[in-house]
Amino acid sequence: MTPHPGEVLAQREGRIGIIVLNRPEALNALNHPLMEKLVKALEGFEQDPEVRAIVIAGSERAFAAGADIREMDGALSGQIARDPHLSRWDRVGICSKPTIAAVSGFVLGGGLELALACDMIVASETAVLGQPEINIGVIPGAGGTQRLARAIGKARAMELVLTGRRITAREALAWGLVNRVAPVEAFLEEAKGLAREIASKPPIAVRAAREAVLKAEDSDLETGLALERGLFASLFDTQDQKEGMRAFLEKREPRFTGT
Repeated sequence: MTPHPGEVLAQREGRIGIIVLNRPEALNALNHPLMEKLVKALEGFEQDPEVRAIVIAGSERAFAAGADIREMDGALSGQIARDPHLSRWDRVGICSKPTIAAVSGFVLGGGLELALACDMIVASETAVLGQPEINIGVIPGAGGTQRLARAIGKARAMELVLTGRRITAREALAWGLVNRVAPVEAFLEEAKGLAREIASKPPIAVRAAREAVLKAEDSDLETGLALERGLFASLFDTQDQKEGMRAFLEKREPRFTGT
């Protein structure tokens, strides 16, 4: 399939990259062309040395209502197993730069899995989140069972996955699933503001901090602490560490160069 050029919109704003899902007629259902374009946009921002953080957003009505069921209807297990489509969610999850999902309206199924693949989630007050796959005879297949359980714990993840229940943005905030909730007219700017704040920090230290936090999800405490201490020590060989500590002692704003 050839991706339609309008299905994903991407632009750089200063040091942040903005990727907007743009398939409104299907509530941003995540079909093959859209996800292919999303990954290409993401990789473009990864390779851009000026970009230090990335925001992935949808519309006010829908971040994404899920994967495109029409593409899967009638498929057999062998076809699904060979299809590279689900690996595109994994590609988002291993992005080398901090990612923030800006979500509003429907954040369901593959849409929630896409948001979960990002490092942080900023939600509008109208966001409705859930994994309703059980209602059509399947389960989350793009990381939902694993990332959701890590984000909100086994009991709550089990409830959402087994019942298909949807939760509000405020519930998601209380459960630790999203970082911030903003009015619908401001959620994207809230996400951009968070991205800009991260982009203003020393990029080598940001990468190290992100690596250490991500490691906490899949390692024991001893392993995580060893990684953290190694990364902490390594940062003392960077110019940004010298500049940051010197600026602190001199009571001035630091000028980080990424070296």
